[in-house]
Amino acid sequence: MASEITRLHHVGHVVRDMSAALDLYRRLGFAVPAPGYPAMSPREGAEPEPFGAANTHADFSRDFLELATVVQADGRVPRNARLVPLQAPPDVLPTLLERIHATSANLSECLDRFEGLHILMFSSADIDATAARLTTAAVRHGGVNTVQRPAGDHVETVRYLEIDGVRPGVEAEGRVGVVADLDPRIQATRPADHPNGAVGLLDATLCVTDDELDAAQARYERYLGRAPRTEGSTRVFDLDGATLTLAPASGLATLFPGEQPPALPALVACTVAVTDLTATKNLLQSNEVPLRQTPLGDVFVPAATALGVTIVFR
Repeated sequence: MASEITRLHHVGHVVRDMSAALDLYRRLGFAVPAPGYPAMSPREGAEPEPFGAANTHADFSRDFLELATVVQADGRVPRNARLVPLQAPPDVLPTLLERIHATSANLSECLDRFEGLHILMFSSADIDATAARLTTAAVRHGGVNTVQRPAGDHVETVRYLEIDGVRPGVEAEGRVGVVADLDPRIQATRPADHPNGAVGLLDATLCVTDDELDAAQARYERYLGRAPRTEGSTRVFDLDGATLTLAPASGLATLFPGEQPPALPALVACTVAVTDLTATKNLLQSNEVPLRQTPLGDVFVPAATALGVTIVFR
């Protein structure tokens, strides 16, 4: 079955405290830039104040790992955070504000479930073809959205769609969607020299109850336009060098010894490729990061340490 879906685009780690998350990811050896916070003036002549949702990325050449949070009511932001004043024509501003408030509400609901992975986005070589295929497959989605944002000396155009599940733009496991392939010229301008040797995403793992595994597989077959292979108790979708793994709850501890899902269904783990696993282990151990090993020889940081996410290095 042919599909225009190419790979993982990004996964999103939703956190309560961005400062703590930045500290964690830097201890893990990721180069993470200062987060951006949308800001508006509460009244004419006043200084812009942060609101809505904020994020930053650990970038790789073809994908990235996102950190996202909800701006606190007291307006606190991490040291060196970037305030991004909203600028939009008057006829566009209400729609922009509506999207920001919807994103913030969605992230708040995610955090009510648990702190951890709540965003799973796939990359498409033809986002319009993806939208048409999903419609034909009776997959509800919100249509293709287009946004533009500054990226250094360039303007980055992002085209994406979100799958409607339990409510618009949200599946039971979180925000699931498809984004047009990253522009390699713009992605090459972003910091990607990670001290831990990370070079890309290799896997996202979704854990479901045992009796929901077949239904989850059927859902993602429709989303991705392809069938998985069976590997032990898991179902694995191949994505151009990366994978999406569907794991039954009874088999999660086999994949990641000692780990338990925070809820079901849940995105429980992401796997990152590194250039030298021994060097990565040495860096993590020097930073006093607890490590465990998978049966396949990968190492992982337990979710209890990594703010609700099992972070695997391969």
